Amino acid sequence: MTAETVESRIEPGLEEQIAELGRQARTAAQELAISSTEQRNRALREAAAALRAGTAAILSANSQDLDQARNRGTTGAFLDRLALDEGRIEAMAKGLEDIAALPDPLGRTLAAWEQPSGLEIERRSVPLGVIGIIYESRPNVTADAGGLCLKSGNAAILRGGSESHHTSGVILDCLREGLLAADLPESALQRPPTSDRAAVGHLLRLNSCIDLIVPRGGRSLIERVSEESRIPVLAHLEGVNHCYLHQAADPEKALHVVMNAKMRRTGVCGAAETLLVDRAVAEELLPPILKALRDSGCELRGDDAVRRLDSSVAPATDTDWDTEYLDAILSVRLVEGLEQALAHIARHGSGHTECIVTEDAQAADSFLARVDAAIVMQNTSTQFADGGEFGMGAEIGIATGKLHARGPVGADQLTSYKYLVRSNGAIRP
Repeated sequence: MTAETVESRIEPGLEEQIAELGRQARTAAQELAISSTEQRNRALREAAAALRAGTAAILSANSQDLDQARNRGTTGAFLDRLALDEGRIEAMAKGLEDIAALPDPLGRTLAAWEQPSGLEIERRSVPLGVIGIIYESRPNVTADAGGLCLKSGNAAILRGGSESHHTSGVILDCLREGLLAADLPESALQRPPTSDRAAVGHLLRLNSCIDLIVPRGGRSLIERVSEESRIPVLAHLEGVNHCYLHQAADPEKALHVVMNAKMRRTGVCGAAETLLVDRAVAEELLPPILKALRDSGCELRGDDAVRRLDSSVAPATDTDWDTEYLDAILSVRLVEGLEQALAHIARHGSGHTECIVTEDAQAADSFLARVDAAIVMQNTSTQFADGGEFGMGAEIGIATGKLHARGPVGADQLTSYKYLVRSNGAIRP
């Protein structure tokens, strides 16, 4: 059965269309929950093969999306997040294969014990059920999110941004080929049949069918979902990430970490947006870093102390310290030491990823223990904030809240558990 066949069964009327998607997903989730490990892994491997075979079709659809984006005046990092090439398609396929190679997150005995009453109790991992995923621009999220939901036995309704509508549709067709090859229900992975933003509102009210909403995008999307959803939300907030160069930082290491954290890909949520530097070593550390950033095309905005070291740095405003640029822009501030760096991060950070560059083990341990973020690093580029780099195969996003899951959301984080209780006819007195 093709994607067109599934969608053609839905009666007109957007709200009813979304409700029907939810009903189909709920039925599919019940089947996925009892599917075998090999079935789900086969579906992932077959989907990876379909992505490779469909490279030309994916690139053609992506070209259409890119042309429309350029016609709307879109430039810079947004186009980079939207654009695919053969390398990125291969990375998506490899990501699905990596997910297939992971241990099955379902059916694990998380704990087991016996009570004096004769109860034998087991806590076992199970799928969440149906997950609604709402995301912007990056079409690779379709493959990552769909693959992780499949691995963890969850059905998914994938609502990508209108800017990647054509590309995401072709990628979803490849995932569905994998489902069919493994004799799993095609309705396990669906998307609304329209790019109309009203579809998001209908999804957020479908608490009778959807168990969790995962939004991945900018602040406006996260705020809308958090305000409107009748369903629990696992939020992926913006990444206002900091690199802090401590007074014991190795100069060469600091240069390489900062350059990679900012400039490897400026449009990803793990990119560094603010550089903090201890005043005591700023004259030594900062000039070569600022030069390298500028030579790479990065716009620099700094406080007065930074501008006294380099007058070509533009003045930073109060807004800069709270901005996720997702572009070749970096705000720079001098601090008096670890305590002031921690205070700045506590005030302006988004709880995503924070890094200290230092050879002082005590300072590093204090930073890692005291910074309240999903990911805290030492001497490591913030661009490693990625489920694939963490060995998860892929990720749906970086969860910046503290309930259910935090940090990269992989297959394990898309499970819950239930208690299995057995006895030999125990009754409670």
